Amino acid sequence: MAQRSGQEDPERYLFVDRAVVYNPAQQADWTAKKLVWVPSERHGFEAASIREERGDEVVVELAENGKKAMVNKDDIQKMNPPKFSKVEDMAELTCLNEASVLHNLKDRYYSGLIYTYSGLFCVVINPYKNLPIYSENIIEMYRGKKRHEMPPHIYAISESAYRCMLQDREDQSILCTGESGAGKTENTKKVIQYLAYVASSHKGRKDHNIPPESPKAVKLQSGSLFYGELERQLLQANPILESFGNAKTVKNDNSSRFGKFIRINFDVTGYIVGANIETYLLEKSRAIRQAKDERTFHIFYQLLAGAGEHLKSDLLLEGFNSYRFLCNGNIPIPGQQDKDNFQETMEAMRIMSFSHDEILAMLKVVSSVLQFGNISFKKERNTDQASMPENTAAQKLCHLLGMNVMEFTRAILSPRIKVGRDYVQKAQTKEQADFAVEALAKATYERLFRWLVHRINKALDRTKRQGASFIGILDIAGFEIFQLNSFEQLCINYTNEKLQQLFNHTMFILEQEEYQREGIEWNFIDFGLDLQPCIDLIERPANPPGVLALLDEECWFPKATDKTFVDKLMQEQGTHTKFQKPRQLKDKADFCIIHYAGRVDYKADEWLMKNMDPLNDNVATLLHQSTDKFVAELWKDVDRIVGLDQVAGMNETTFGATYKTKKGMFRTVGQLYKESLTKLMATLRNTNPNFVRCIIPNHEKRAGKLDPHLVLDQLRCNGVLEGIRICRQGFPNRIVFQEFRQRYEILTPNAIPKGFMDGKQACERMIRALELDANLYRIGQSKIFFRTGVLAHLEEERDLKITDIIIYFQSVCRGYIARKAFAKKQQQLSALKVLQRNCAAYLKLRHWQWWRLFTKVKPLLQVTRQEEEMQAKEEELIKVKERQSKVENELVEMERKHQQLLEEKNILAEQLQAETELFAEAEEIRARLVAKKQELEEILHDLESRVEEEEERNQALTDEKKKMQSHIQDLEEQLDEEEAARQKLQLEKVTAEAKIKKMEEDILLLEDQNSKFLKEKKLLEDRVGEMTSQLAEEEEKAKTLGKMKNKQEMMMVDLEERLKKEEKTRQELEKAKRKLDSETTDLADQIAELQAQIDELKIQLAKKEEELQATLARSDEELAQKNNALRQVRELQAQLAELQEDLESERASRNKAEKHKRDLSEELEALKTELEDTLDTTAAQQELRTKREQEVAELKKAIDEEAKNHEAMIQEMRQRHSTALEELSEQLEQAKRFKGNLEKNKQTLESDNRELSSELKGLQQAKAESEHKRKKLESQFQEIMGRVTEGDRVKTELADRTHKLQTELDNVSTLLEDAEKKGIKLAKDAASLESQLQDTQELLQEETRQKLNLSSRIRQLDEEKNTLLEQQEEEEEARKNLEKQLATLQAQLLESRKKLEDDVGALEGLEEVKRKLQKDMECTSQRLEEKAMAFDKMEKTKNRLQQELDDLMVDLDHQRQIVSNLEKKQKKFDQMLAEEKTISARYAEERDKAEAEAREKDTKALSMARALEEALDAKEELERLNKQLRTEMEDLMSSKDDVGKNVHELEKSKRTLEQQVEEMRTQLEELEDELQATEDAKLRLEVNMQAMKAQFERDLQAKDEQGEEKRRQLVKQVREMEAELEDERKQRALAVAAKKKLEMDLKDLEAQIEAANKGRDEAIKQLRKLQAQMKDYQRELEEARASRDEIFAQSKENEKKLKGLEAEILQLQEDLAASERARRHAEQERDELADEITNSASGKSALLDEKRRLEVRITQLEEELEEEQSGMELLNDRFRKTSMQVDTLNTELAAERSAAQKSENARQQLERQNKELKAKLQELEGTVKSKFKASIAALEAKITQLEEQMEQEAKERAAANKIVRRTEKKLKEVFMQVEDERRHADQYKEQMEKANSRMKQLKRQLEEAEEEATRANASRRKLQRELDDATEASEGLSREVNSLKNRLRRGGPVAFPSGRSGRRQLQMEGDVSDDDADSRASDHNETPAAQAD
Repeated sequence: MAQRSGQEDPERYLFVDRAVVYNPAQQADWTAKKLVWVPSERHGFEAASIREERGDEVVVELAENGKKAMVNKDDIQKMNPPKFSKVEDMAELTCLNEASVLHNLKDRYYSGLIYTYSGLFCVVINPYKNLPIYSENIIEMYRGKKRHEMPPHIYAISESAYRCMLQDREDQSILCTGESGAGKTENTKKVIQYLAYVASSHKGRKDHNIPPESPKAVKLQSGSLFYGELERQLLQANPILESFGNAKTVKNDNSSRFGKFIRINFDVTGYIVGANIETYLLEKSRAIRQAKDERTFHIFYQLLAGAGEHLKSDLLLEGFNSYRFLCNGNIPIPGQQDKDNFQETMEAMRIMSFSHDEILAMLKVVSSVLQFGNISFKKERNTDQASMPENTAAQKLCHLLGMNVMEFTRAILSPRIKVGRDYVQKAQTKEQADFAVEALAKATYERLFRWLVHRINKALDRTKRQGASFIGILDIAGFEIFQLNSFEQLCINYTNEKLQQLFNHTMFILEQEEYQREGIEWNFIDFGLDLQPCIDLIERPANPPGVLALLDEECWFPKATDKTFVDKLMQEQGTHTKFQKPRQLKDKADFCIIHYAGRVDYKADEWLMKNMDPLNDNVATLLHQSTDKFVAELWKDVDRIVGLDQVAGMNETTFGATYKTKKGMFRTVGQLYKESLTKLMATLRNTNPNFVRCIIPNHEKRAGKLDPHLVLDQLRCNGVLEGIRICRQGFPNRIVFQEFRQRYEILTPNAIPKGFMDGKQACERMIRALELDANLYRIGQSKIFFRTGVLAHLEEERDLKITDIIIYFQSVCRGYIARKAFAKKQQQLSALKVLQRNCAAYLKLRHWQWWRLFTKVKPLLQVTRQEEEMQAKEEELIKVKERQSKVENELVEMERKHQQLLEEKNILAEQLQAETELFAEAEEIRARLVAKKQELEEILHDLESRVEEEEERNQALTDEKKKMQSHIQDLEEQLDEEEAARQKLQLEKVTAEAKIKKMEEDILLLEDQNSKFLKEKKLLEDRVGEMTSQLAEEEEKAKTLGKMKNKQEMMMVDLEERLKKEEKTRQELEKAKRKLDSETTDLADQIAELQAQIDELKIQLAKKEEELQATLARSDEELAQKNNALRQVRELQAQLAELQEDLESERASRNKAEKHKRDLSEELEALKTELEDTLDTTAAQQELRTKREQEVAELKKAIDEEAKNHEAMIQEMRQRHSTALEELSEQLEQAKRFKGNLEKNKQTLESDNRELSSELKGLQQAKAESEHKRKKLESQFQEIMGRVTEGDRVKTELADRTHKLQTELDNVSTLLEDAEKKGIKLAKDAASLESQLQDTQELLQEETRQKLNLSSRIRQLDEEKNTLLEQQEEEEEARKNLEKQLATLQAQLLESRKKLEDDVGALEGLEEVKRKLQKDMECTSQRLEEKAMAFDKMEKTKNRLQQELDDLMVDLDHQRQIVSNLEKKQKKFDQMLAEEKTISARYAEERDKAEAEAREKDTKALSMARALEEALDAKEELERLNKQLRTEMEDLMSSKDDVGKNVHELEKSKRTLEQQVEEMRTQLEELEDELQATEDAKLRLEVNMQAMKAQFERDLQAKDEQGEEKRRQLVKQVREMEAELEDERKQRALAVAAKKKLEMDLKDLEAQIEAANKGRDEAIKQLRKLQAQMKDYQRELEEARASRDEIFAQSKENEKKLKGLEAEILQLQEDLAASERARRHAEQERDELADEITNSASGKSALLDEKRRLEVRITQLEEELEEEQSGMELLNDRFRKTSMQVDTLNTELAAERSAAQKSENARQQLERQNKELKAKLQELEGTVKSKFKASIAALEAKITQLEEQMEQEAKERAAANKIVRRTEKKLKEVFMQVEDERRHADQYKEQMEKANSRMKQLKRQLEEAEEEATRANASRRKLQRELDDATEASEGLSREVNSLKNRLRRGGPVAFPSGRSGRRQLQMEGDVSDDDADSRASDHNETPAAQAD
């Protein structure tokens, strides 16, 4: 529908060719054939003509092909006359049916007319081509024009909406609905374009010469229209939304996949000041999945096609085919380039002032949506668990969205799900992972779209200029019925149901308002209720719940499925009228709903998932914590999503959790959509709607093709036919009076007399003449209304009349043309004769010589004049030259003047432009002034009517004055009592304040005595229990009070309704009483006169009745005779008719016989000629001739016989006819004679009867009227008496009820006082609880101090431990007192550990105490909240009662004013009443006289009219008989040729008939004379009536003048009343001031409650802070756990190493034992050797030497042995040390393990506490939100009231400030507590840090122990080596000893060369051993040093 650049004429696509429409041939065809519409499968409906009717079926001939078909009568639909072809408004169609609407739309569509009105809305059919009807010129054409002045167009709808908005100051809406591809989006564009052009602000226009109001927008150089910045942005918002929200579908290349409501705001002058866009139901599933030949949203293709290389690299873009979410790859749109569109969207974003960063961030998100689709999952072999084989797509995605890849993959594949109170990592299957990714992609795109709409709204919002009104454009998907419909389709159909209901309501209410305007009698019908059952079925919340409510309910159940939802729906709504179950089991549909457009089948697959719209909350939190700010902003509302744990439904705990979220955060899709729809409907109801129904003609996107069935379905769905159905209920066809008279006066030519006549009267006369049924029409004030089909009937009759007239006209015209042609031919004949005569004369003169001479001389006669002519020409030349010179001079002057004038013209043009601007402004001002004037006049009229109503009310209230005075006195007494009660309340308030002050002092004292309250804690807990029971009792009392209050409200409502009814009845009674008073006075006089007349007339009546009975008997006899005569006449007429039929049949047979005779004669002649020609032929021919002659003879005979028979028949007929005529004539003569006698008798009787009847009627009327009036008076009197009694009864009832109400009010006031007292008690209790809270807080502070002392002690112990460790290291260096110091240290360590454990236990006890205190705190806070709730309820009841009191006060003031005004007006009114009564009595007398005269004249006129009508009827009958007789005469005369005998008889009958005719003429003349007489009498009556009217009008004028004087007096009285009103207002202001003082108590209490609420909020904040700290502690705990695990691992390794060391030590011990054995063996050998040496003393001296040497050697060995023993001892010492160290390490490990177990237990306890606190917090938040919502709303309302009264309450602020100071003190104390808790938290942190440092020290000690172990291993290895050497040396020594022993035994010489070498070796070994010993010593010295280090 875009604008076309070609030269095509746009008017061809807008205006209908009327010449084609008003085609007389079509009209004639329609009238000749009875054309109707017949259903057809191919064309929807076909034209056909009715041929024959057979019962319920009709034989029909199709107009297209002439085929005949049988159709049921019900299937036939009427056809409109051709006059209505291509009608612009289908509401004008006379026959409103589907076929006519479809035919009209089809004709217009094929003619290029796509727009058609249908009553209130506009129907648009998509042309599928560009039409030149959207240019600037077309906008100018429609600008400022009314709807009916121009052809249908979307601009006309826009213009009417714009003008209505400006004129009526009413918000407008344009609702575009239809299927996809019907052109909704294009039409909304055109509306925005039109409004942007028409309403663009003058600031945006650059050409200052054009005024702001000028219609032409300035054009830029590019040729596009120039708009202001706002208008440009408004127009550019569309391409952005289209690129992100539109897509290519099968039906439409640019289909909007979302609904939108564009709201354009205008200021008072009509300029655009801002706009706002709301969107509905984005089809986000299209982002991940598309059907065949369809595309996803345009932006994806635009980005991939239009992005540059740099942008592609930034956004990680790839080709079209590499994305899984682009199912069909790159599908191009014909006629569009994605690359260019991308540039256009980028430009539009720049115009909308999008920043570069924002655009880049948006495109990143778009690219990330595509990347979501490329993430692929794989199912593992053995399990169902999903895995991600390649994470390149995930890396790209995380790069674009600013997430960690590992966290993202973990969140997708094994997300954390809450099960009960714990979180569990659950592995996902491949299907679950794919679903999660797709859901995230959809949600990301949806959030991007929502952000985009919000950003556009932000750009379009102009808060500086306030918008006065707006035009809303709704572009939403229309009603569509598929084979199976899903959840989205239900939402769309639900929306259309609501819109159709709005349309029905507005359409028919407007229609009915027009009926009311026109003054038509009409019962209002609410057609909106027709759709209410279906809407209730979908949206009803309960009793029974609707579809959406049941769906939401199922979403909260853990094990609910789509099937359970369907079952529940069947159970709840199975019996609903609009709900149907599937008919068969095989049906795919789950259920059906009957919408207004038809039956729709719904399939409930995945409805629960769609309604919940679940997401992977792990990934959502990652996106919320994204490093990209834009992504984090998109996902800021993570709390509102439905997580996987809520969808999983693993156990009942999840159900509980999800149920809690329902209260606050999470909302279902159905709920959100329902809320947005209700908001939309509310805005639409507050606007004046304009409906645009878009229709798709075919699914092939072909121009000029229309599928009738498709269009019919859409017409049904769009409610076009529904609108027509509504039209049929009323009077859809309406014509202005003038047009009706002009068009249809031809049908009633004599109904309207000549001269001027009012249009309404003329129409009434015409309709009377047309004899229409009264139900078929209504006559309004300016129009005449018809039901459907009436105008078509009138059109048929008019066409028939016109055809008759035109036939006559044609005959006259043809006669005239023929005569004219004849006259012309006669003229031509005479002209020919003249020509012939002249030619003959010329032929004679041609050769005559004189003639030749004459012809030659004649031209030479002019030669002599040539010189004179030359001179004259020269003179003329000179004159011309002079003139030329003069003209040239004048030309120069004129050019100069022309230039001057041009300059002046330019100046004037500029002035004119300025003047036109001023004029335009003045015109606008004038128009506004006129509008204001009209408004003011309307207001004036309203005021006048109100004044009249007030007068009536004042008159009505005079009687109630005394009653009201007594009532006022009672109320004043009540007021005094209430004032006394108020004073009491004030005194109580003062006492309460004093008590509160005392309580505050007590609180201060109690704060000093905190230590005492520790003992009384148990007592306080008991008190708290008692308080809870009291609270419960008070809540029950509050409930009873609420019930009492509701009952009172109900009673009040009933009393108000009864009061209103009583006021109405009183007003009616007073009106009736006034009328009765006036009528009684009149009737009393009349009755007196009538009684006198009745007495006289009774005597006359008796006489007249006797005469009447005689005349009635005569008239009965005459009537019987007349009836007999009429019967005879009817029988004769029937015989005549039969004879005429016989005559006609005989004539027809005679004509046939004559024709046959002529044919035969012609054949005879032909045969004769042939015979004459063929006389000379052969014998065969002669035979043929003879045969023919024979045949001819036979034929002649037959003819003769037939002729004879015919003549005989004719003679018989004539005889019968003559006899019948004679009988008729005789009967006629008898009848005439009888009639004459009857008429004479009738005239005499009628004259007598008239006189008697007139007298009788007069008497009867008088009697009836008097009796009627008497009965009326009696009935009215009885009614009045009954009403008076009823009024008294009601009054007494009201008095009783008021008394009861007063007693109830007193009871309520006492209850209120009790409640206030209880409130004061509660406040005291609250104060005591606050003191307890402070005590507990101080206890907490003391405990925290103790904790601090304990922590300081722990620090000291740690320091002592460090010092002991240092001493231990010193003692190790000293090596002497090591074991003693170690033992002491171990003992000290054990003691310190015991102390530490005791401290930890104390800490745990303190923590338990703290938990108990927190629980107590929570309980007290809950009780406080409950008390606050109860207090709020009491306050609400108090406020309501106060409001009721205020209303009563206002009513009192009002009644006082009324009473005072009534007192003043009563006297004046009594005087006026007396005057009016006298005047009305006089007028009543005159009226009665005039009415009596008029009745007499009417009776005369009626009798004359009846006589005239009878005479005319008789005349018509006679004329008809005359005509019949004449025709018969003519027939008889025509048959004179054949029959000559009956001529004389016919002439005789003719003469008799002529005589009868003459007699009838005389009678007619007499009747005409009588008519003239009656007309004269009628004229006289009219003259008298006019005189009476003139007198009446004069009297009326006098009355009007008197009324104006009265009105002036009333205006004066109104002014006086206003002055009194002002006095009363002052009094009321004083009363209000008193009331405000009363409300002081309430305000103080509210301030206290607010302070308490603030305290509660701060406590909640502290709780949240504590929770945050707890989270920090949990993190630290987790770190500690990790470090503990590491320490455990290290300790396990150390244990393994220790076990290895122990094994090595065991081996060393075994080696030591073996060396000791070897040593013992050597000593034994030594002893043995010594014995042998001693025994061998007698040996040689050499042996002695040798002995010495051996001894020396033995000593050396002994020394070595001693050294080895000392080394062994050292080793043993080392072993003992290491074993001691191992024992210490084991003990430390055990201690650490116990500490770790304790810390674990503490952590678990902390986690449990944390979870409990969280649960409590959630419960608290839920309860707080649910409880305080209502109280907050009430408090806000009170605050708004209090803010207005703040100026007068400066004194009360001081008290409030005091309370604020107190609360600030309390706040400071709370802050102090918070700071203390922070300090404690810091201390805990320091303790944790110290514990961590201690752990680190232990780690270091472990490392040192490991180093020592390694060193011990090294020393062990060295010792092993030394042992090996020692064993080798000992073995060598033993060998030498053995060898020595052997030698000694042998007794041989002993040589010692080897001894030396051995010695050397021993010396070497001894050296080595010394070195080793030194090294060992050094090693031994190094180890303690290392340990010391």
